[in-house]
Amino acid sequence: MSVNNSSRSKEQILGRIRKALSANALPMPFPEAERWNPQQAFENKDSSPDELFAEHFVALGGKYVYCQNEQELLQNIEALNESRAWSKLFCANERLLKIAQNNKLNFVLPTDNADESADACITDCEALIARTGSFMMSSQQDFGRVSSVFYPVHIVVAYKDDVVYDIQDGFAKMQRKYGAQQPSMISLQTGPSRTADIEKTLVTGVHGPKEVFCFYVNA
Repeated sequence: MSVNNSSRSKEQILGRIRKALSANALPMPFPEAERWNPQQAFENKDSSPDELFAEHFVALGGKYVYCQNEQELLQNIEALNESRAWSKLFCANERLLKIAQNNKLNFVLPTDNADESADACITDCEALIARTGSFMMSSQQDFGRVSSVFYPVHIVVAYKDDVVYDIQDGFAKMQRKYGAQQPSMISLQTGPSRTADIEKTLVTGVHGPKEVFCFYVNA
């Protein structure tokens, strides 16, 4: 009997607490937050998505190269290769490789996973995330699990249509592209590989490329 009385008393107390909380509920301090759209907030800024990506990418240690068209892209790749005196430059994207070889850039070679001697590797990307300065990569890309992390220098060739504002927009782009057949691996890569695990000293190039370039083609 005492147990039942205790249960009823407990319920009565909890009921009064619920009633009091409901009667004195505070209004949401920022009701507009539920309607907040990050893209809408971005549109009020002065920077375009590609400019915002470039700003964040460079701030994180990336090297950004603007190309008006693919011919300028090839000229910039050739100039970079000459300035670095690379012995071997791989390209993991079949379309980009074909463009380079058709334009007599014979130093650009097809990726070979058995060859560890390449100085750099060119890839494409799934998307450029403007808000974070990141590349969205996936296993559906040519050599997608290896080429972007294995070599000392990673060169990403991206186009105007690749730029999205936020990560959720990148996933939406992936959904439109692949539908139900989503890649088994999707990753975000932001600037050169770096760690401070050893004596809290920042070191680059430990778990991935030491340098990351973005060749942005405005076409």
